Amino acid sequence: MGYSYKGEYFLSMVQEEMDLQYIHDYLSNESYWAKGIDFNTVEKSVKNSLCFGLFHNVTQVGFARVITDYATFGYLADVFIDERHRGQGLSKWMVSEIMNHPDLQKLRRLMLVTKDAHGLYEQFGFEVFKNEDNGLMGIRRKAEEMYRG
Repeated sequence: MGYSYKGEYFLSMVQEEMDLQYIHDYLSNESYWAKGIDFNTVEKSVKNSLCFGLFHNVTQVGFARVITDYATFGYLADVFIDERHRGQGLSKWMVSEIMNHPDLQKLRRLMLVTKDAHGLYEQFGFEVFKNEDNGLMGIRRKAEEMYRG
């Protein structure tokens, strides 16, 4: 599975096709979760993830990645669509393609964190966990603390 198509758009899972400069620019300047992230960190994160690049013709206009062991666990991260291409169902299509990816079908747990897209992810079975129900724990560090200087 390397490509999926929707009109003038295609989704690529080919690592070498990811536009690292575009991804870095968006994450560093536009996202609320990775403001100020440095290029080397983005490059390393992309190279060590299952990536999904959304392209309009030949220009990248969106991105998502899954950090996974390909056996039991995955974490969906850095999901975005360029503002100029929103409102066309592309995020729903991209998440659907991710959820249907053959390498992710047997994961026991697939997680993500979002402030504003609960409605999108709930369509695919995601639900907000209550910590007291399952013992979910974590360490959260603020991006502005991680990516300074």
